[in-house]
Amino acid sequence: MKKKNLWVLAWVFWIAGFVCSAPLAICAEETAGLSSGQAIYVPAYSHIYTGSREMPFLLTVTLSIRNVDPTHSLKLTEVGCYGTEGALLKKYITTATTLKPLESLRYVVPEQDKTGGSGANFMVRWQSAHPMNPPIVESIMIGTQAQQGISFTSRGQVIVPSD
Repeated sequence: MKKKNLWVLAWVFWIAGFVCSAPLAICAEETAGLSSGQAIYVPAYSHIYTGSREMPFLLTVTLSIRNVDPTHSLKLTEVGCYGTEGALLKKYITTATTLKPLESLRYVVPEQDKTGGSGANFMVRWQSAHPMNPPIVESIMIGTQAQQGISFTSRGQVIVPSD
């Protein structure tokens, strides 16, 4: 009987410790995601290949940049498109652009534009005066060919935190 009571008591302490420490872990996780700037690499598949002959399937690419912070603005300092070999193909901004809280921007690479190749990508750099929720940066690819449609997204990857 005493052994059973010890096990029950041990479980009560274990559960109490877990319940009491859970809010602390959630708080730490919430603040850990804040940033005051980043460089974000975003894959952009302007065309993909189909069939055994690697026939190109051309796609329209939309780069979407969304400020998901409800209180802070962010400043875009670079939005550039790079080709498969890494050469800069196009600068989408020449001066810093501000995104207000919950504002979004988009840049489109037309379906006919083959210059980026299958390894094209975007580089997006942003900064803020205050630590904030980082933006969601992703590319959306869509195209149709001979009654066949395809669409997919690719999420940006932070490569340089806190510029």
